[in-house]
Amino acid sequence: MSSLDFLDRLDDIKPTSILVAPQPVLSQVARAVKPEDMTALREALPGMFSAMYKAPGIGLAAPQVGISQRFVLVDVADEGAARNPMVLINPEIIESTETLAAREEGCLSLPNQYAEVIRPESIRVRYRNLAGETIEQDASGLLATCIQHEIDHLDGILFVDHLSSLKRNMVMRRLAKEQKRKR
Repeated sequence: MSSLDFLDRLDDIKPTSILVAPQPVLSQVARAVKPEDMTALREALPGMFSAMYKAPGIGLAAPQVGISQRFVLVDVADEGAARNPMVLINPEIIESTETLAAREEGCLSLPNQYAEVIRPESIRVRYRNLAGETIEQDASGLLATCIQHEIDHLDGILFVDHLSSLKRNMVMRRLAKEQKRKR
């Protein structure tokens, strides 16, 4: 039985609430996941995957749901294609190319806000999977961008922190205005 066996019944799982900036946990460095955290981590996954897919999003970091630990969910499969969910525990980028790529990014913690961010085109990431195995994986394109974006969350960095202060302030003001309108 897969540790992600709940994925076929996500419609029945209540999505975890996603925090919206400027929540303090979103600007804090998350602590490493320890072996004693694994039970709680596994219990958090169904609600987190449900929230990510329903948003819809392609990545979600634990701090975005108020868990200040170093793990992220990623699934960059095209809409309509088979899901390709990944759980990266204590991920770290161990190599990145000098070649940069610009890509429009958004964030579930900054709903409806988008901006172009420049990041390394390709990376090599090391992480632990749910079985506790250490994995090293090369990633490029959208997957590389998504992994870098989610690891940024673990370091208390939002995609707007990569923008000029003028652009960042514009995005954050727009977000605040939208959030105020929702209340």
